[in-house]
Amino acid sequence: MTNSASAIDLELRHPAGSTPIRVGAGALREPSEELLNAVDERSVFAITSPAVRGLHGTRLAELEARAASWQALEVPEGERAKDLTVAEGLWRELLRAGGKRDSLVLAFGGGTVGDLAGFVAGGFLRGIDYIQLPTTLLAQVDAAIGGKTAVNLPEAKNSVGLFHHPRAVLCDTELLSTLDPAELRSGLFEVVKIGAIYAPDLLSRVEERLSSLLAADAEALAPIVAAAVQAKVEIVEADPEEADRRRLLNFGHTVGHALEAVSDYRELRHGEAVGYGMLFALRLARRRGLGADGADQVRELIRRVGLPPLGEVSVAALLQRTARDKKARQAGLAWVYPSALGEGRIDSAIDLEEIERTLREFLADPWSE
Repeated sequence: MTNSASAIDLELRHPAGSTPIRVGAGALREPSEELLNAVDERSVFAITSPAVRGLHGTRLAELEARAASWQALEVPEGERAKDLTVAEGLWRELLRAGGKRDSLVLAFGGGTVGDLAGFVAGGFLRGIDYIQLPTTLLAQVDAAIGGKTAVNLPEAKNSVGLFHHPRAVLCDTELLSTLDPAELRSGLFEVVKIGAIYAPDLLSRVEERLSSLLAADAEALAPIVAAAVQAKVEIVEADPEEADRRRLLNFGHTVGHALEAVSDYRELRHGEAVGYGMLFALRLARRRGLGADGADQVRELIRRVGLPPLGEVSVAALLQRTARDKKARQAGLAWVYPSALGEGRIDSAIDLEEIERTLREFLADPWSE
């Protein structure tokens, strides 16, 4: 994408080609010619949620005017969107509306909309183009980047999916001003995650600017989003299909996904669950060499960002859910934690007895070591 004074342009190279990524305050208000050309004279299906369409739907007017045809398809809010029945309904809508191999899907929403829309685009007619227009901080720094798409099954989150990279990603930090403060904090936990296991300078930048970030200052958010995206790009380019190094991005996610699942995705937002998952993983890390200063820095930043209280959860329920985690191998789960700040480790040698004991300690007091 062409550079502008207010935009930060990045690129993710992958086996299917490359994906341009633009980050900036007002990036959607002034779409690039590349983005306009992508929708030019095509049948476009904008997959979104009622809330996002109500808040930001008019921002797509210029894109809609360039399309040969345009259809907005609304899906449920939150994790309820990531269901096979919802995906099937969208595929049938695309067929009824005359969708073809050269049609285009726009994923306009948070991480759940992006995961679902990418999955639908990847499966429709064996794969059509889609563009990610993420509207939450969590989606801008993580979910929209890297080509992972999925829906959930009742037994496990993200258990049916595929790798299908978007044609482009546009992260407009002005859209974040309408987020619920808790949703903004949820996204910041993903920034903390990538800083702890890969980019420690990012932790310092978040610490210094936290009040502006929590106030949804679009200009303050843009460089933080861009830095988090750049870090993820580097990891994904080294391991596009999560065979090895990309698994570092699962820091906090194994227990985090389990915490989401045991409450049927009603108690914790995804980022909040990841925040608790990181607190758990820091316990494993301390026993394996992570210094107290590093662990304290991450723990204190998680505390400053702010987590809601953790409800009543049983060890047995968490163990059952982690066993179903999509990242599990035949030999068992690999646990991710920082061995030092900015240095992630993937450890497959932790036995179940230690995990069970550590879960009991963690649930008794998530904030202690």
